[in-house]
Amino acid sequence: MTALSGITILDLTRVLAGPYCSMILGDLGAEVIKIEAPGGSDETRRWGPPFQEGVSAYYLCANRNKKSLTVDLKTEKGKEIVKKLSEKSDVIIHNFKTGTMERLGLSYPVLKKRNPKLIYCSITGFGESGPYKNLPGYDFIIQAMSGLMSITGDKSSGPQKMGVAITDILTGLYAGIAIQAALLERYQSGSGQKIDLSLYDSAVSALVNIGSNYLMAGSVPKRLGSHHANIVPYQTFSSSDGEMVIAVGNDTQFRSLCKIIQLPDLAEDHRFHTNPDRVTHRDSLTEILQKAFLSKPTDYWRDKCHEANVPFGAIQTLEDVACDPQLNARNMFIHAAHPTAGEIKMIGSPIKLSRTPVKVLKHPPDPGEHSTEILHSLGYNAKEIEELRKKCII
Repeated sequence: MTALSGITILDLTRVLAGPYCSMILGDLGAEVIKIEAPGGSDETRRWGPPFQEGVSAYYLCANRNKKSLTVDLKTEKGKEIVKKLSEKSDVIIHNFKTGTMERLGLSYPVLKKRNPKLIYCSITGFGESGPYKNLPGYDFIIQAMSGLMSITGDKSSGPQKMGVAITDILTGLYAGIAIQAALLERYQSGSGQKIDLSLYDSAVSALVNIGSNYLMAGSVPKRLGSHHANIVPYQTFSSSDGEMVIAVGNDTQFRSLCKIIQLPDLAEDHRFHTNPDRVTHRDSLTEILQKAFLSKPTDYWRDKCHEANVPFGAIQTLEDVACDPQLNARNMFIHAAHPTAGEIKMIGSPIKLSRTPVKVLKHPPDPGEHSTEILHSLGYNAKEIEELRKKCII
């Protein structure tokens, strides 16, 4: 038994936001049918290197626990297959540009007539309303426009993007939340509904306290690098052999930190006594702390901070992360057999459910790997399926 057993997701998405959402739902037990054009039209299949036996690592990261059906949506027979599938599905997710599904004859009103209980999730760059609705939206563009890049980096670096496509990830998570909320509401009303999600909206929602600071104070925030706008010390420091993060969240932790660096009187200095004081005198305090931290290696400060319950983290490389005993104890790195790539390694799910745990039952599928199986379930016979294949409709 899994959390979403019995739920069927029709997934017309590609790249990252949509596939990430549908993978989460698949991890939770939903049956996910991934739709692509014949040959495989998800761009991430070709994004690399690295590739393993021709299969891209990028594609593998967001497409496990899915079946694959290839369909040419430019043909009437291809569209009819999707319409039939929508009748048997609980959710349909797409990330075509605004207006594309309408042009294909696969709009929400059309599919709703066939299945009034259908939950229809649209993921676009800017949403289906407003002056930007027809613009294409990619993560990098959204990071720039949303304000996220304006607050990332430091004075000398200029605006910086995050190292992963964070707006895609955020939107995928919001989509998963919205879909499950709509499923819960459907149990009460008996009706489906449309979900309109945009990368732009999701990115702006991620401004959280920085956005709130601006809306309340009206002051445009500056790039603080690894510093925190509202908390000090909450930043990166150099040790004698590396870099580390100290994250002091309250005055008690600050007093403990002062004892660790053997400067207990620092906590009583009027400039640093409370967090607002420390924010005001950030530069002076940072200089004092940095000088102290350069005297010892990272491991020394880690042990001392852990003993005193002062939040600490060494800045780890991906090699360090992959070997981290905590992550390995929680099964955050998993293996699966793939028919083309062979044995593959993937990052596991962070969702830990006690009764209905996440299960990885399906490898990220090759294009059209399950086309015959899925079409049989819709009532197509072997001859009809072969005819569709000859005409390159599947």
